[in-house]
Amino acid sequence: MFSGSSEHTVDSKGRIIIPSRYRDELGESFMITIGVDGCLFIYPMAKWEDFVAELSALPGTAEARHFQRIILANAVECETDKQGRVMIPQSLRSKAKISKSIMLVGVINKIEIWDKDTWAADNEIDDLSEIADHLSAFNLKF
Repeated sequence: MFSGSSEHTVDSKGRIIIPSRYRDELGESFMITIGVDGCLFIYPMAKWEDFVAELSALPGTAEARHFQRIILANAVECETDKQGRVMIPQSLRSKAKISKSIMLVGVINKIEIWDKDTWAADNEIDDLSEIADHLSAFNLKF
């Protein structure tokens, strides 16, 4: 399970360091794709396969087909180098508006890569009470 967050930078070759606490769970190879809300998603292979199975189970609507295409067309298999770095393709960096400073955020079964400024603007925490109230129907226990 992924959790926590850390700030990193993108080097001149488009590489980022994957924190050691994430590397073991990611394994030797993993998938990076466009995410929702303006970020990128990193999935370990086993979780990627689960996600693809969920995508395959979507109904055959135009919206579902479009979503499948966007996610799968932008998916790239990656590996870390000996220094724990991974190269993020320019096309994905552009789609997520990633510049020099990023946030890596562990979210249960995946890691999200955010441009630091986007993360700061979209994820200010004022009060979780209202969100928790909306999620109460799912029996979330605090």
